[in-house]
Amino acid sequence: MVQDDEKTIEQLNEEADIAADYLEGLLDVADYEGDIEMGVRNNRPMVQIVADDDTDIKHLIGRNGEVVDALQQLCRLAVQQQTGERSHLIVDVDGFLKRRRQLLRDMALDAVDDVRETGEPVDLKPMNSFERKIIHDVVRDEGLRSRSHGEEPKRYVTVYLKHEAVDDDEFEDDEEYAVED
Repeated sequence: MVQDDEKTIEQLNEEADIAADYLEGLLDVADYEGDIEMGVRNNRPMVQIVADDDTDIKHLIGRNGEVVDALQQLCRLAVQQQTGERSHLIVDVDGFLKRRRQLLRDMALDAVDDVRETGEPVDLKPMNSFERKIIHDVVRDEGLRSRSHGEEPKRYVTVYLKHEAVDDDEFEDDEEYAVED
């Protein structure tokens, strides 16, 4: 099986085409109007649904992006079924992911400010792995540390000062992202 970082641009475009065809079929069944844009970004295939009428398109986002997540999983399965390989395809609806990334970035920066101000760790609300990754990246860029705790779907991130001692036994199975000296 080909590793993701070894996929050619043609393979990534093929994955986007498969996902676009799948989404077009779903849009037809749901009787939603929408255009589908495809591309490759950061070595990952990307498909976005855009529409002039934002009434229907909001239903494809769902509360907190649950419908977008479900569409992405379905598209990844469709790609895997046709190619025999796992895909890291990204599905977006009407720029939802860009808006969500900015919201998460702001949330992470607020947590960083709180930690710097008080010196105390800050726990964020539970979030999915995509969201946690964004938080970890921002915290690392700001020179602090972060760690994920808990079990899905209630897995959450704690932000803390870089020099703060952490009991590694307590977080044995947790992911940690920190700036290396």
